[in-house]
Amino acid sequence: MTLKKMKIFKNWIVFLMAFCMLGLSVAANAMEAPDTLVKRISKEVMDAAKANKQIKKGDQKQIYVLVENKIFPHVDFQRMTSLAAGRYWRQATPAQKEQLTKEFRDLLVYTYSNAISKVDNQRLEFKPLRMSPNATDVVVYSRIIQPRGGEPIELSYRMEKTDNGWKIYDVNVLGAWLVETYKGTFASEISRSGIDGLIRVLAEKNKQLASGKPANPAK
Repeated sequence: MTLKKMKIFKNWIVFLMAFCMLGLSVAANAMEAPDTLVKRISKEVMDAAKANKQIKKGDQKQIYVLVENKIFPHVDFQRMTSLAAGRYWRQATPAQKEQLTKEFRDLLVYTYSNAISKVDNQRLEFKPLRMSPNATDVVVYSRIIQPRGGEPIELSYRMEKTDNGWKIYDVNVLGAWLVETYKGTFASEISRSGIDGLIRVLAEKNKQLASGKPANPAK
């Protein structure tokens, strides 16, 4: 390689490195703050639910599509499932972890889809988020204001900062954290019939909920 070509090569390397660093800097600066992210997602879901007649009628498929497109990308379902499974998570195989996460995710969608179908004139209020510049784990506090003077519903989100932005890994409704709600029943089922037994139970509940039959969300 000639001296001239070597110089051109080095210049391109420097340029590409600078470009990559700039891209990383822009990506970091573009990362939404956790409360901003939750506000945006909430608004998009509420607006879509209000506008979609099939969702208002309780169409499970339409609700699932909405949740999959608007909410799933911002939720760490694997961490949520691992926390609910507790110490048993370490005993599960990769295949069991994947299937358990899928069934738990689907259970949450089916169980709480009725709430999405009832979105009407509610509005959200958020408490100011106080976090240090280096925080990687925060709680975003909000509440749903009901129309016609109904009792507000307190709603909080535990969120973790990842390489792909802030992710929700637990939700608190009216003082009860979702992970803790399921942790006991998960442990009981695993003690009786193992990880595969819990997967079968969740899969069966999902079938019931998909067919429109009621099921206890905490079991």
